[in-house]
Amino acid sequence: MKQEAPSKATAGVRRATAVAHPNVALVKYWGKGCAATNTPATPSLSITLDTLKTTTTVVEVRGTDHIVVNGRQVADAKIEGFLRLLRENFDIPPLAVDTSNNFPTASGLASSASGMAALVTAINGAMRLDLTLEEQSRWARRGSASAARSMAGGFAILDARNGWAAEQLLAPDDWAINVVVAVTSRERKTVGSTEGMELSRQTSPFYEAWLDSTVRDCDAALTAIAHRDFAALGSVAEASCLRMHAVMLTTDPPLVYWNAGTMEGIRRIRALRETGVGVFFTIDAGPQIKAVCLSGDTGKVRAALDDLPGVRDIHVTGLGSGATCVPS
Repeated sequence: MKQEAPSKATAGVRRATAVAHPNVALVKYWGKGCAATNTPATPSLSITLDTLKTTTTVVEVRGTDHIVVNGRQVADAKIEGFLRLLRENFDIPPLAVDTSNNFPTASGLASSASGMAALVTAINGAMRLDLTLEEQSRWARRGSASAARSMAGGFAILDARNGWAAEQLLAPDDWAINVVVAVTSRERKTVGSTEGMELSRQTSPFYEAWLDSTVRDCDAALTAIAHRDFAALGSVAEASCLRMHAVMLTTDPPLVYWNAGTMEGIRRIRALRETGVGVFFTIDAGPQIKAVCLSGDTGKVRAALDDLPGVRDIHVTGLGSGATCVPS
């Protein structure tokens, strides 16, 4: 049964603006369990970034939907498909959607996660749907599985125990950790994550072993977080990252998301750690390097990556909060 939103006559033109932040999976997600509900095949665990953000405004309009992404009117299949899905369950009028990122889009920095989380939050606010955070997380997952974690903020886990809604493990201020993001390319990736996951499922000989490993890695990461064991968390995160990229590389055709700057970044981070710096790396489906570090070592990590050949931009960020509505 559809949930009725307030009528235009009684509520006026409805609008809301939301901000959401991308998240970086430490225990990676690569594979879908159910395509129809966009449910992951495995658990995942992430941290949300505070200075990178997506800002999305939705406004009730007459006629048809109007979508603007980073200042350009577009036909966005993901947003359009998600709006159709929502309308099967809620009474939602045509909308003007204006969304923008302050970081490169579709380049391995989780713009789909922050984008979908911001969209769900803005629609929930504008249409007065009164969805709980857990319900919003499930809806965000339907649009982008990683978006469920951006709803929660801080350290978040996404698994079957909470009905595939994300749950916050630690608030942003509970552990003094920063992330230095080294952008090695601003280009859009040639193979998107959804397509890449399906190719890996069909062709990689390591795919089933990957599924098994993520369950063990998630348990190990939970233990490390509970004990604030940064070294143990880094060991799990790097292993999960490398296993995921091994699956990508053994997909047919191979999914090679790294570039020369990515490789140099890995070497530099390992060398820093050998000198006693608290840092580890993780890399999503793209070439960008995320150096997760203890806050006291942030300056050393930034300096080491800033002069690295191939690095185009540096972003230094702490841990961020979940998606929220802001004044329009």
